[in-house]
Order: sequence, then structure tokens, then C-alpha cells
Amino acid sequence: MKKQPQQPPQNEQDPTQYTKLHHSLSLLHNMVIYFLFFGSGLVVGLTLTFYLPPSLQFSQFSSTIQETPSTPTPPPPPPSPPLRHPPPRTASMQPRAGLRDFLRVEDNATHDMTDAELLWRASMKPKIEEFPFRRTAKVAFMFLAKGDLPLAPLWELFFRGHQGLYSIYVHSQPSYKGNFPKGSVFHGRRIASKEVEWGKISMVAAERRLLANALLDVSNQRFVLLSEACIPLFNFPTIYSYLMKSRTSFVESYDKEGPVGRGRYDRHMMPLVTIEEWRKGAQWFEMDRELALEVISEHVYFNLFKLYCKPACYSDEHYLPTMITKHFPFKNANRTLTWVDWSRGGPHPLKFIRLDVTPDMLNRMRSGTECIYNGRPTKVCYLFARKFTVNALDRLLRFAPKLMKF
Repeated sequence: MKKQPQQPPQNEQDPTQYTKLHHSLSLLHNMVIYFLFFGSGLVVGLTLTFYLPPSLQFSQFSSTIQETPSTPTPPPPPPSPPLRHPPPRTASMQPRAGLRDFLRVEDNATHDMTDAELLWRASMKPKIEEFPFRRTAKVAFMFLAKGDLPLAPLWELFFRGHQGLYSIYVHSQPSYKGNFPKGSVFHGRRIASKEVEWGKISMVAAERRLLANALLDVSNQRFVLLSEACIPLFNFPTIYSYLMKSRTSFVESYDKEGPVGRGRYDRHMMPLVTIEEWRKGAQWFEMDRELALEVISEHVYFNLFKLYCKPACYSDEHYLPTMITKHFPFKNANRTLTWVDWSRGGPHPLKFIRLDVTPDMLNRMRSGTECIYNGRPTKVCYLFARKFTVNALDRLLRFAPKLMKF
């Protein structure tokens, strides 16, 4: 009997079929992984796209998405014409304004401040005394004049070669329309002024106005009040040294009996000012910065004199002597630095004309008296003199440069 070939069991698979099945499953697995990876990337990309600016979104997809516009695309606008002026500077482009720029005093002494604004601004005093920059102390020469300065050529010689050591301020009547030529040390040095009447409180107001303008310059340390009839009796270095080394100010103050002294006192000034405190003196003063600050800041006595010291009281001869002697006696030498001749009597000093001017006369003014300077006796008591007329100028220009070594 012939043997039949043995059939494989029904539950056993053919190796070839198994291999094909395994290959199909592996291919399906790879495709699933590919689609998962591709899908994840697509989702992340679309998500990030929504966070981009519209312009970037468009540029990102414009290369891949091509759309046919339904209407013609308008041509781009023409370029804007170039600006005629540069754009405004931003805060970061502005040049730095340091302390020196903030404190810088303009070459022109004029401004548009009112008297109240000027006095308030000038009264400021820093608590820190040491300056944060190098500076040179200056003398402020303040001229109280009716109009022109007829002796200006002599002062030009006096100031020549000493720039940076002085400042000049001129208070003229508002009606005066003259001007100093360019190149003059007085050019641009007129301050905003108001009408001044002799003997009235307006004279004191003009003095305070000059002081306040000069105090705006932090380098000014000494302040001299002069008239258009004043001359210097020494050269600039001598006067500069005398003032800078002085430990006191120079405001003339004395008690005087009679009608031109105590006779001008008004009892309505009590109790602020008694007759025993009433003082008289020349208006032509010199003071340091500390006292000048006090003078422009004071208002109680100024208003008191405005009310009760009227002609013939003459506030300019009594306000400063009385106020300073009452409150700052130890700061004052109680004498003036301006020589005058009262020998003929009357309300005005003697005027000097051309023939009066001689070297001997100038020398008597320079060293003809004795006084105290920084606690010691000295023959140099007067640095300035008045009252010189314009016709004396030619002889002053002839003698002064040699005698005073201008």
C-alpha cells in the first residue's frame, strides 16, 4: 500500500506568507510614524505663523501660495521727496547741558524778568559752598547813570587786558536811547531799567536791580556802585587785590545831628527804626556777595522807607546805612571807597572841570588820608573819586595812565 505524503497542520503558517505579512506590518508602522511626525510639524508651523506680524505672514507664504487676483494690482506709489529740513532732534540726540551751561551768563545783560522775578532768582544761595568747577572770582562794576558814560574812554583803559576778572552792568534811564559801540567793554551791558528820581526810593530800587543782575553771575564776589562821573584812582590789579583781600564791605554809615541827619527821621518808623538807630552815608558803596544777597532779599525796611522816607529824606543816603548798621554791623567798615569834595557845602559835592585835574590833585585823592583796612592803618582809603565832568576827560587821559600805570 502506497504511503500518502504528509500535509502540514492547518494551524501552521507558511514561512513565505509570514515574511510577507511582517513586511506589510513594518511598512504600515513606518507610514504611521511618518504621518504623525509630518502632522506634528504642520501643527507647530501653523501655530507659530499666527504669532508673526501680518507682513511676515504674507512673505512667508507668498512663495508657496499663488493666487490669481480678481482685479489688477495697482502700481506702487512713487517715493516720497527728500525732506528739506532734518527731522527734529530727539532727547537722546540733544547735546548735554552741564552745570556750566546752566549757569552761563549771556554776553548781553538784558532779559525779560520782572523786578520780583529778578530779585527772587538772584537771592538763591547754594548750601554747598565748594564749587564743582573751577572759577575765577570777579568784581562787578555797576554804573548808575542818567544816560551816557562820558568818561568811558578812561574806563576802557582801566579794564584793558583784564578780561575774565570783572563784569560790567549799566543802569540808565529808560528814556535814554543811546548805545555803546561794538568792541567797547560797555557794549551789551545795559540792564532792564526803570525811571529813577533823585532822592526817592526809586534810587534804592535801581541799586538793588543792579545788584540782582550782578548776582546772577556766580563768579561775581565783590560789587561796586559807581556813577557816570566816577573815575578809578588806581590801576585794575591794585583795586582788584584790595577788594578781594578785604574782610569787610564798605558802606558809609554815621550818626549826624541836625536837619540833614536826624532831622530827616520820621517817628512813624518806630519801633522798627528808632532815632538812635537812624544813620546817614554816601550811596556809593562796595560790598561782598554775602551782604549783597541780604540787601536784595530784604523787604521790611525797604517798604518802611518807601512809606516814610520821602523828599527831603533821601532814601539813597539813609536806607543802606541804617539797615546794615542795625543788622550787619560787623560786616561793614563804615566808610566809602569813593572820594568826594563836600567843602563848599550844599546837597551836591564839588564838580571837577578840566583845569582842576592835575597829578597833585589825583595824588591827594589817592593817599591824602589815613584809614583802617583789615584792622591795620593804611593810606589807601579811596579807590575811586567823583564828580568829574566830561571836559576833564582829556587831562584825565593824559595824567591817569602814567600816574596809575594803566
